[in-house]
Amino acid sequence: MGKLVNLNHARKARDRQAAAETAAANRVKHGRTRAEKQADQAAEARRNALLDGARRPEPPLDEGGGKG
Repeated sequence: MGKLVNLNHARKARDRQAAAETAAANRVKHGRTRAEKQADQAAEARRNALLDGARRPEPPLDEGGGKG
């Protein structure tokens, strides 16, 4: 006779394994060091400063009220 298997235990073990694999994939995908995050923030600040420096001034609003 074969070995008896509790299906609830097998299901839970399968789910734990799938969760562990998902967690490992998320650590690779989202895990970044503090230095990497700070470098990205500094690069974004430089890009924003460059864009703000190249921005055109807004034209003054017409005080006349409209065409007429």
